[in-house]
Amino acid sequence: MKYYPRVLILAVALILSGGFLANQIQTNGGTVQVSHVRFAGNDGIITHARLYVPNSVSNANPAPGIVATHGYINSNETQAVFALEFARRGYVVLAPDQTGHGYSDPAAFANGFGGIDTLAYIKTLPFVDQNNIGLEGHSMGGWASLVAAGVYPNDYQSLVILGSSPGTYGAPEGTPDWPRNIAVIFSKYDEFSSLMWGVDIPTDIRQTDKLKTLFDTPEDVIAGKIYGNIADGSARIFHQPAVTHPGVHFSSVAIGHAIDWFDQTLAGAHPIPSTDQIWLWKEIGTLLALIGMVILIAPALSRLVQTSTFHSLKASTPKLFSLTGRSWWLGALIFTTLPALTLFPLKGISETLGWQASALFAQNISTQIIVWALLTGLISMSLFLLWHFLLNRKTGASFASYGLTWNGRVQLSSIAHSFLLAFAVVGVLYTSLVLTDYLFDVDYRIWVFAIKLLSPLQMGIALLYLLPFSLFLIIVASVLHGQLRRNNWSFSQELGVNWLLLNLGYLLLLIAQYTPLLMGNTLLIASEPLWSIIALQFVPIMTIAAVVFTVAYRVTGRVYTGGFINAMIITWVIVASQATHYAF
Repeated sequence: MKYYPRVLILAVALILSGGFLANQIQTNGGTVQVSHVRFAGNDGIITHARLYVPNSVSNANPAPGIVATHGYINSNETQAVFALEFARRGYVVLAPDQTGHGYSDPAAFANGFGGIDTLAYIKTLPFVDQNNIGLEGHSMGGWASLVAAGVYPNDYQSLVILGSSPGTYGAPEGTPDWPRNIAVIFSKYDEFSSLMWGVDIPTDIRQTDKLKTLFDTPEDVIAGKIYGNIADGSARIFHQPAVTHPGVHFSSVAIGHAIDWFDQTLAGAHPIPSTDQIWLWKEIGTLLALIGMVILIAPALSRLVQTSTFHSLKASTPKLFSLTGRSWWLGALIFTTLPALTLFPLKGISETLGWQASALFAQNISTQIIVWALLTGLISMSLFLLWHFLLNRKTGASFASYGLTWNGRVQLSSIAHSFLLAFAVVGVLYTSLVLTDYLFDVDYRIWVFAIKLLSPLQMGIALLYLLPFSLFLIIVASVLHGQLRRNNWSFSQELGVNWLLLNLGYLLLLIAQYTPLLMGNTLLIASEPLWSIIALQFVPIMTIAAVVFTVAYRVTGRVYTGGFINAMIITWVIVASQATHYAF
């Protein structure tokens, strides 16, 4: 890039300022000590967790404690918005990575989703008031909390479950007497109402026998009303904020309900109003750092390709033989809608075939994604080759026109060199995250989308997923630059068009899925709640991909560097964020 020094300064400034802001909010201006702990469960599985300890707390002055557990395919950082708000009110908070998630040992779902071990661990902390322990969990984290409450019925005082339910996936059934003092927060637009409560419409859960039994009432449960008695542990309360299942992590209302319940059921916290919340500033901080990392891609690539090691890869873009006129619009329509249309049907093939997690492919969701990617890529490549051989070759186009060859030949050495350049660029990005983690103890994220450091185990897993993602993204790059690129576009125009081409299909899928739900019905395809939420994260992933494809092709004139950079980033993001289902 022509002005890469200025862009570099902007990227570094955003990373540093965002990281600093996020750290200050996470620690409440230094009044809360945040550390990392690791502890073994009863079968040797090691759990990793973040521990939030207010400065006023000591062995001589113990404080109430809360275990805050994330849901499926998340990590402890997802619970940070709850944890930091609890901690600034004087609670000691233990936010674990569930088994098989984050930096805890696999396999996912082991040890009661990790809930049993985390409750046992917080009971060993001498600065925690053992008579004032609460459990809070979102989705599968709610099951972890309920399982722990079932195993240790006398070791907690109250419980908050969000987007979750008793009697699901191994969590014990709720009764009027169990669990103790529970708050049920289930969103008005929660995608999992059928799984959790057996009703298609989330607002109908107030009428279910399951909730009525838990609340010990024959009538429909009234939101905001306390049932039972806190003193004897039979208290129940129900809230339904107007957000989605993952939306509770970005909802001041949902967070406020959790704060209010623990303030009523646990003793010893500071009286800060539940409406006084600062968590959004941490999200802004990590978002700024995330944007800084994305901006860093351009100067890193531009600078590296000017070095003697990679200078041979710098080239002008080849002469265009792309689609024009109405054909361009048809090609664009196919390009942007095909991945979205095939996502739900193709991702389930591995499950249909009975594939199980293995040492080769240890993450079930990641495996489903590569199956979809490879099959969609095969369809795209077939259509692309048909267009080339039947139509475009007659105009003088060759594979060199699409950035696939050098002087009419596939040069394996140049492809390998492109891979090394991509590795160097991603190495710069990864180093920035290492330094951000070291200096500020935060990663790059917004809401449920995160770019976080890989554990040694995850690095090994990522290597095995890298090849299929590379094949898919090189195909994507070939179609994007070979069929749909224009010579007269400025950088910003090309970036904008590439962003639309890579994202519009997913946006339309999400609009189609969520419009009926937000209108008071179900998802359009009600059987796909999990993958609707996963699809939300395709938008930031494809936004990064648009930046990489646009910059890399302009710098190298070939599809390989951009394809490899995107494959490395996407593999990194997915593997670090997913659950590991194979017990190594």
